[in-house]
Amino acid sequence: MDAGNSAKETVLITGGGGYFGFRLGCALSERGMDVILFDVSKPVQEMPEGMTFVQGDVRHTSELERAVRGVACIFHIASYGMSGREQLNHKRIEDVNVRGTENVIQTCKKNGVSKLVYTSTYNVVFGGQVIENGNELLPYLPLHLHPDHYSRTKALAEMKVLEANGTFFEDGQGVLRTCALRPAGIFGPGEQRHLPRIVSYIERGWFRFVYGDPGSLVDFVHVDNLVQAHVLAAEALGAPQGYIAAGQAYFISDGQPVNNFEFFRPLVEDLGYAFPTLRLPLSLIYFFAFLTEMVHFVVGRLYNFQPLLTRTEVYKTGVTHYFSLEKAEKELGYKPEQSNLKEVVEWFKAQGHGCKPRTYTLKHLLRHTALILLFSVVLLLWLPKTVRGSDRET
Repeated sequence: MDAGNSAKETVLITGGGGYFGFRLGCALSERGMDVILFDVSKPVQEMPEGMTFVQGDVRHTSELERAVRGVACIFHIASYGMSGREQLNHKRIEDVNVRGTENVIQTCKKNGVSKLVYTSTYNVVFGGQVIENGNELLPYLPLHLHPDHYSRTKALAEMKVLEANGTFFEDGQGVLRTCALRPAGIFGPGEQRHLPRIVSYIERGWFRFVYGDPGSLVDFVHVDNLVQAHVLAAEALGAPQGYIAAGQAYFISDGQPVNNFEFFRPLVEDLGYAFPTLRLPLSLIYFFAFLTEMVHFVVGRLYNFQPLLTRTEVYKTGVTHYFSLEKAEKELGYKPEQSNLKEVVEWFKAQGHGCKPRTYTLKHLLRHTALILLFSVVLLLWLPKTVRGSDRET
């Protein structure tokens, strides 16, 4: 994907209608490539010249095949079940993340697509255990130990992508080269999956405590750094000096491990809200998340119930896990730019967010009362278990 060849190259991005997929598409288009955004939903932003949107679903091979004619590289970003109540829809997670990935691989080999870059996740090796400066030599977390179906299926999909490296096209006239990038939590102005949910909790007055060890550290990655990593990975797959990235996985982050809640402090305070001083035990919040997941399974579909947190989100935000960038820096030439939440805060302010005088309605009162009651029940159920555990230790 160097400048000399980029004008002749067409790339396809599954999940191209989403936040990161669209940003990647814009970056590739600026480099002179023809970009096809493949997704079930069209981007909300206006597409620049040189980009084409094709509506389709990775669960349907026929729809993929209609879009890949002449494509040299696929960036497979599309996935389902990363956060919130989506994490609890096991069937769709399996269909999109595993069978969808199998369809992408099959489509590459059938249609002569020579490069496949897969967007994976830290979660393929992480399941709630402490990891400090981990690297790519860490084994996959055993599938039965994954605390959520999304992480399990992403691990399966990554395995399939890397196993497909070096396999021949169906016509025998070429070889598929593949690699996987494992990003940390993505942030940037306009991100639509995680940050709006966090801001909504802040504005509703639900962000009243933090949890876990104040010294716990996690990674984040700015969207532009993740774009850079994907461009470099595709270039490395086609590098004449030996397909550097072929069959490899890489952790990708900003390289600045930070406490999860301290990372979001500027977002809370610059929007005019008080940062919580109450810190609760991680085990209590995990138990709370477990019970809210159970509530979702019972009444979620009837009442459109959104869990405040899932168990996986508790681990991801409260347990130390960060990774070395040495392999990505050495083999891909990855050099993350330093970043912070300043531009994110400005984006939310421009959308009208920020602390305003509150007017409490009956709906607000009922909502807060329900949360207090639910948390009181959790506390009453959790305390006896904690006491029993302490008794056993003594």
